[in-house]
Amino acid sequence: MTERLFNEQDQSLLEEIMLQRRDVRGNNFIDKPIENDVLEKILQAASLAPSVGFSQPWEFVIVRDDDIKKQVAQSFELENAKAEQLFTDEKQKLYAKLKLEGILEAPINIAVVYKPSNKPVLGQNSMLETGEYSVVCAIQNMWLMARALNVGIGWVSILDANAVMKTLKAPADNKLVAYLCVGYVNEFLSVPELETMNWEKRKSIRSAVYDNTY
Repeated sequence: MTERLFNEQDQSLLEEIMLQRRDVRGNNFIDKPIENDVLEKILQAASLAPSVGFSQPWEFVIVRDDDIKKQVAQSFELENAKAEQLFTDEKQKLYAKLKLEGILEAPINIAVVYKPSNKPVLGQNSMLETGEYSVVCAIQNMWLMARALNVGIGWVSILDANAVMKTLKAPADNKLVAYLCVGYVNEFLSVPELETMNWEKRKSIRSAVYDNTY
């Protein structure tokens, strides 16, 4: 195979896709099904992610069933009520206004799961968590490919993972890493919503870079 080298136009396009990636909320999904070939491209992108020891420890549960979605949404409501109490004053008021999931609105939900190996994995002996980190790499690939396909993804983290896995009838050893809402959207915001709402300010990369030691 001939070595593939990329030019400045390729580099700029990748940067643009990363710049335009967004965490999509439920009030932005539209009632339009995801085509099978589009979903397949998103899943194939996940399979191209780096993984410790080439273990590829990811599994994906594609959720279209409304009853399952409702059970997951109930977990969100319970956990979201707890999360709101962590904030005070203006932050709590702002939190209450946020739409933080699209479980019922998105045509497809995808549970992204870490499946631990039953044998030694090259490179994972000292840092066991690299298996889960590998799954996160797969999720980022999905997110970028989805954006390139003009499909939105929202990551719902305010969930009881054990309850969700029980709903999905998952094997006991498997671990939920992400619950994604996937669908076409009304719009991709020009700036992340939490940034526009001043929930947090974007860090300068230089503020997080150190030379040799901290």
